[in-house]
Amino acid sequence: MCGIVGYIGKRDVAPLLLEGLQRLEYRGYDSAGIVVTSPKAAGLKMVKAKGRVRDLEAKVPARFKGTTGIAHTRWATHGAPSDINAHPHMSADNKVAVVHNGIIDNASDLRKKLEADGIEFLSETDTEVLTHLIARSQAETLEEKVRQALRLIEGTYGIAVMHADFPDRIVTARNGSPVVLGIGEKEMFVASDIAALVAHTRQIVTLDDGEMATLKADDFRTYTTEGTRTTAEPTTVEWEAASYDMGGHDTYMHKEIHEQADAVDRVLRGRIDDRFSTVHLGGLNLDAREARQIRRVKILGCGTSYHAGMIGAQMIEELARIPADAEPASEFRYRNAVVDPDTLYIAVSQSGETYDVLAAVQELKRKGARVLGVVNVVGSAIAREADGGIYVHAGPEVCVVSTKCFTNTCVAFALLALHLGRTRDLSVRDGKRIIEGLRKLPGQIAEMLEQEDEIKKLAEEYAEARSMLFIGRVRGYPVAREASLKLKEVSYIHAEAYPASELKHGPLALIEPALPTVAIVPNDDLLEKNRAALEEIKARSGRILAVAHECQEKADQTIVVPKNEDELDPILMGIPLQLLAYHTALSLGRDIDKPRNLAKSVTVE
Repeated sequence: MCGIVGYIGKRDVAPLLLEGLQRLEYRGYDSAGIVVTSPKAAGLKMVKAKGRVRDLEAKVPARFKGTTGIAHTRWATHGAPSDINAHPHMSADNKVAVVHNGIIDNASDLRKKLEADGIEFLSETDTEVLTHLIARSQAETLEEKVRQALRLIEGTYGIAVMHADFPDRIVTARNGSPVVLGIGEKEMFVASDIAALVAHTRQIVTLDDGEMATLKADDFRTYTTEGTRTTAEPTTVEWEAASYDMGGHDTYMHKEIHEQADAVDRVLRGRIDDRFSTVHLGGLNLDAREARQIRRVKILGCGTSYHAGMIGAQMIEELARIPADAEPASEFRYRNAVVDPDTLYIAVSQSGETYDVLAAVQELKRKGARVLGVVNVVGSAIAREADGGIYVHAGPEVCVVSTKCFTNTCVAFALLALHLGRTRDLSVRDGKRIIEGLRKLPGQIAEMLEQEDEIKKLAEEYAEARSMLFIGRVRGYPVAREASLKLKEVSYIHAEAYPASELKHGPLALIEPALPTVAIVPNDDLLEKNRAALEEIKARSGRILAVAHECQEKADQTIVVPKNEDELDPILMGIPLQLLAYHTALSLGRDIDKPRNLAKSVTVE
């Protein structure tokens, strides 16, 4: 969840690192720090600050020169946000500096042992344990010092290490938390996210779990934590630095909502096969015979990805007639689930690094399951661990709350459902129908975004609410779940989502004029059932905002959404609710791109 960036070369390192930290701000953090040195310098120089990167930048002295350095944005786990708890952490002799993402599970035991040996700790963090372990090692090389320390560590980590006695190198390691190397011309970079690298290089190497690397200005080498050399070939990333700019919008969230028509066009491009009324998904590594042998589909994700998985499961059941369901990966990995060889497992993650999802994938692979990944980041951990999958091609998503990646993930599931359906019993006619619907999506999204001014006025009205209820039935329920999540994430208004059919089984007790209800009312075979739910709310003086394909008589206001095919309607009905959450938060003065307590890529348990 935190951000790492490092550099070794000939350039003045502090401005590069601060720029890199700014590009990682979207991941969420509460403090930041930087340490630098050079071959001619006498030791390491460090500055840390609670707050934003700009607060750190204000503390960096004018004469803070160096050509090697590491920096970090911290999201608090062990110890409250403070200058002392911020990374990097330095050893008592000021020779070793460490930045760390992840959690050291046995930090408490190691800390007690180190304190018994006379080590005095300055911070409350688990990371400081690792710093002292490296500093105490008697090994002759920095690589071996780090290896010896890591052998004592239990937990997850992505680290970068500097040592005053080895100013010509940075040593990195990964276990469960992303580490990416950037390969430049007589300069090298390291980061936890390619966002920090693309302004300087598009040649990257992604470390695997259990892998380490040594970076020097003109070279790098990778090896396992046991010391065995590994072969790492750089790959070229498709995203450019300009993709991370706001492009004239006031916030990244607003920009990314408005990018959705183009993003959906990208995920469809080159994949539709009109001849056979199906789609090409070459990355699945799943031939027609294997696809026909699937008896069940289980989709695993967290947060927004889980909600996209719920929509995906419904489309797979409807179009492919395969039993399918979605489950939070964080629950699945702890409940000792039965792994069925006839089940296809699908892991969903925007970053491809979400730890709970990655851990579930690794457990499934250990048990022999077939796992597909649906991710946005090429070369991410889940993409590498899975047997195959689909890239959603949403482009970089900088705002902490997900919008365009959610929409593209839902479209990717529509493609998968169509593919599985056409290998089984879905007719050519229905295949053509879905393809026509998919092709309409970009234009219909653009049409909906033209309603922004009207949705803004609605949001300003509803911003006064202390709590909101979201309801939907079958296809509408996952939309309600995601809309509820968006509102609470970005506006901090309490929101709950319920199946509309469950109202009479408890939630009706909450209905009153002060509790607005947002109702998802698609014009499908359940339209009258949904209208009955509106009647129940109205009879109890409830206020209703409907999202529907036509104005609803019992609703106080209706956001009208263009009609597509029934199976694809949920994709469109989520768009105006993203705008509702955005403008509600805007009217309340929230920090929209960086909501409190949240991070973009959740790489801890």
